[in-house]
Amino acid sequence: MGAQIVTITSGKGGVGKTTAVANLGIALAANGKKVVCVDGDIGLRNLDVVMGLENRIVYDIVDVIEGRCRLRQAMIRDRRLPGLFLIPAAQTRDKTAVSPSDMLRLGAELRSECDWILIDSPAGIERGFKNAITPADRVIVLTNPEVSAVRDADRVIGILEAEEKGSPSLIINRIDYDMVKNHDMLSAEDVLDLLAIDLIGIVPEDQTVLIAANRGTPIALDDKSRAGQAFRNIARRLTGEDVPFMDLDSQDGLWQRLSRLTGRK
Repeated sequence: MGAQIVTITSGKGGVGKTTAVANLGIALAANGKKVVCVDGDIGLRNLDVVMGLENRIVYDIVDVIEGRCRLRQAMIRDRRLPGLFLIPAAQTRDKTAVSPSDMLRLGAELRSECDWILIDSPAGIERGFKNAITPADRVIVLTNPEVSAVRDADRVIGILEAEEKGSPSLIINRIDYDMVKNHDMLSAEDVLDLLAIDLIGIVPEDQTVLIAANRGTPIALDDKSRAGQAFRNIARRLTGEDVPFMDLDSQDGLWQRLSRLTGRK
């Protein structure tokens, strides 16, 4: 069987999709998989910066689609992990430079090259979103535990189901347990109740994520980071492992309840 194509999307911008794609790519590659991360955000290129590869771009996704280079010429190899590659977005083009059928062709060509293809979808539900979800075997919706982000995520889930992409999986990003305890933030249970899809991971608020992204050294490489551990666990769940959720808040038994909610012990 060829590679699995996973698209990470959200309704709202700024919730951490690009960071998630970079970290899941690194975590999968660190486990010996060959991974290609594709930046699907035409006109707003960011994944290269988060991965620390911005100085090595020669060709981009539009160059591949318009035939100016071969696929492999646009695949930038990450020097830290030999199995990790990036296909960057085009910064100077508008979103109409790529169509859903172009993405299907690209996905088909990439399947024979690697084990996993991770597509970073632009926020919202415009043309770029349609491009990013069209080739996907599965879709992960990422949200922050904020009412506006969850509402937008719910809208995206409805569109995915209408497009017959099946029920997506959910990552709740940047959850802060002190704020949850003080009722200043939705809890993971609240978000799960509202969205009613399968939970694949919860990433705690962690200041080192931003520092790592700015340095182009994604947090999944940091053994001491709880967010990094969360991304490594999500990568393992993607490959079919049954990995328990981290006990991020042992005081009030939330995680035992969450485990029961999601069928994980």
